[in-house]
Amino acid sequence: MFEQLALIGCGLMGGSFALALKRAGLVRRVVGYSKSPSTTERARKLGVIDVEAPSALLAVSGSDIVLLAVPVAATEATLKAIRHLVKRDMLIMDVGSTKQDVVDAARRVLRDDVGAFVPCHPVTGKEAAGVEHADAELYEGRQLIITPIERTLVAQLKQAEQVWSALGCKVLKMSPEAHDAAFAAVSHLPHLLAYALMDSIASQPHAKEFLSLAGPGFRDFTRIAASDPAMWRDILLANRTELLEQMRHYRDSLGRFEQLMEQGDGAALESLIAGASKARSKWRMGGGS
Repeated sequence: MFEQLALIGCGLMGGSFALALKRAGLVRRVVGYSKSPSTTERARKLGVIDVEAPSALLAVSGSDIVLLAVPVAATEATLKAIRHLVKRDMLIMDVGSTKQDVVDAARRVLRDDVGAFVPCHPVTGKEAAGVEHADAELYEGRQLIITPIERTLVAQLKQAEQVWSALGCKVLKMSPEAHDAAFAAVSHLPHLLAYALMDSIASQPHAKEFLSLAGPGFRDFTRIAASDPAMWRDILLANRTELLEQMRHYRDSLGRFEQLMEQGDGAALESLIAGASKARSKWRMGGGS
């Protein structure tokens, strides 16, 4: 059991982690800090945290486990804010959807103490942000990706695996580079496409009429376009190298469909659709969303 969790970022992801850790009996006290004092106050009133901290540094004081649940673009600034109280026997984790930028920030800021930091990505979430949507079951049955680096301490890595496993996660390990390449394809590109589709329709003169006729298929495809814009701005920019590569692959595929439709080649078009349909039928979700 941990004595104290420093929760930096009391939103959906961080709040759900705190609730899950409490439910599992793995922490005695949760001290929370958010950039917005009203968010921290709301987290306390909802029972997500036990104590409000006036700063990230004071949240870390006396803590043996730290979770950074902030936008990936804020990782470096957050680590700088807590740097003076970081100890090698702490367990420090994040929940960012990109990993190479997070690892680079940790290396720059933590330096000799970077071994205490275990980069993590729980593959879960909701369209609705905010601590009021925090859910102790958010991580249950989901994949949790850990991307250790060469200096990650064995003890902290083992602790991280045990914590997430206790919350019901299926823990996987991969390099930060492999993580970002994979999630550019299966997460970041789909979000970008959902945003782009909504933008392309909304900008047309008859958008309201078109959207009034949309059914379940459109709803399912665009569901993730309701996700937090600021968070996804940061993710798309942080992983832009890998994402731009995936966008090129997508444009190539879209071009093949366009060419066959222009040519009126029904047989080839059906074959292309069938290949995609077969690939989708064979796929089994590994616990993500």
